[in-house]
Amino acid sequence: MSNQKILDQKKLVVDEIAAKLKESVATIAVNYRGLSVAEVTELRKQLREAGVDYKVYKNTFARRATEIAGLTDLDDALTGPTAISFSKDDVIAPAKVLYTFAKEHEALEIKAGVIEGKLTSLDEIKALAELPSREGLLSMLANVLQAPIRNIALGVKAVAEQKEQEA
Repeated sequence: MSNQKILDQKKLVVDEIAAKLKESVATIAVNYRGLSVAEVTELRKQLREAGVDYKVYKNTFARRATEIAGLTDLDDALTGPTAISFSKDDVIAPAKVLYTFAKEHEALEIKAGVIEGKLTSLDEIKALAELPSREGLLSMLANVLQAPIRNIALGVKAVAEQKEQEA
């Protein structure tokens, strides 16, 4: 393979990472050293089911991509064995899956994240992970919205019963 083809392939990988960084609402870098093949397979499965892309890239490629994407704050985390998760739609999903998995598998270390374009600390990732899921939040919202309707219905019923007793 010619040097030019190799350079072209490397550029494609860098461009792919940069595009994912730009499109992602949540990006989290992890150290996966010490996980067994079975554990990595399980983690990938959980992330895939949550709609999260998870891939291992060479750190040099990832650092070039952060430069293109304007996210060089992430560079400090791009050392040693690193896998990166990307989520285009759900800010909470990668944090929830990775944090929960890391609690059960000490070998997985969350290094850093970028949430909506800003470098995020481990504490912020943990806080995101502990939020209810989107479905849970929607359920809570539905309950809050239904409460006033129930109160109005009970009030109308009480007034109607009072009127009946007066009649």
